[in-house]
Amino acid sequence: MTELLTYLPIPVWLAYTIAAVVQCVLCLVVALCAAAIFIWLERKVSARMQDRLGPTRVGGRFGWLQPPADGIKLLCKEDIIPTNADEPLFRVAPYISFCATFCTFLALPFANGWVALPLNAGAFFILAVAGLEVFGVVLGGYASGSKWSLYGAMREAAQMVSYEIPLALCVVVPVLIAGTMDLVEIGNRQAGWFWHWNLFHDPFTFVTFWIYVTCAVASTNRAPFDLPEAESELVAGFLTEYSGWRWVVFFMGEYAAMFMVSGFGAVLFLGGWNGPIPVILWLEGLCPGNPAVIQWIGNLFGLTNFLVKAVLGVTFMITLRWSLPRLRVDQVMITCLKYCVPLGSAMLAGVMLWTYFFPGGLIFR
Repeated sequence: MTELLTYLPIPVWLAYTIAAVVQCVLCLVVALCAAAIFIWLERKVSARMQDRLGPTRVGGRFGWLQPPADGIKLLCKEDIIPTNADEPLFRVAPYISFCATFCTFLALPFANGWVALPLNAGAFFILAVAGLEVFGVVLGGYASGSKWSLYGAMREAAQMVSYEIPLALCVVVPVLIAGTMDLVEIGNRQAGWFWHWNLFHDPFTFVTFWIYVTCAVASTNRAPFDLPEAESELVAGFLTEYSGWRWVVFFMGEYAAMFMVSGFGAVLFLGGWNGPIPVILWLEGLCPGNPAVIQWIGNLFGLTNFLVKAVLGVTFMITLRWSLPRLRVDQVMITCLKYCVPLGSAMLAGVMLWTYFFPGGLIFR
């Protein structure tokens, strides 16, 4: 997009500014739309699992306008700030939490070259920025002036700091296989049939993927790891004193984070925008001599593949919430320190040896 704007009779700095604003707006739209869609999806999935219908009144028989209706209702609610709260921190905390999640979308590729901020260290950038979400939660819990909010914030801090270690170990595995931290390059290395995906590179990577799934669920505070928001113990955790718009911002950040970790995992392990069948080879046979057309159509197919994988990942996380009971605090920490960290380290060592002795992966690759 920046290259197209440079042909217009405007200064270069203005062209880059316009491109940056447009890309940020697009990423923001993706994050907000994903949150609204997944809120509706969670209600429908949970209803079907419990033999109910879910929302059916607003937006037709499927209730697809229920999330916008709830959003309007929450915007009309009174924004209450407790008397004992630290008002400046209380106000800014939700935005810090959401901005951390939003910034990860800037480096997340949706197709080959379709990324707002192409980085050579995209995997490292997403890991580093995603960890900043905990600051907003801790600030919100501390500034609320409530012991329940503070307890929830401290649980969030302990959980995030702990699970960042095995999560990083899992991310290092596909980085080691591809030899780069560029997410676009990692996705392109998995082009071809589905057995070229990193998930099927070796047995150690297959196990690493499920460790990543566990850590991703924990890092987004989803059940059975939703201890920071445990309503049976802490009322609503760090969200107890929030209402109206600021509560919506926290809520949207959680669902946007679910989409982000699902898309991040799809790029690292599931081929990213590459489908199980190499459609690009079929397109080259239909449109010989038109590489631009092939690239554009291939990116549209790639975007569809990426979105399907990300939505399936979010649906899996939603299913877990309504299938498994909430763990205790000690069980959450044991799962990380006693299982995920040792297993992640062992899988990383196994992939290193496998890559050394079998650089081509499995026999049929």
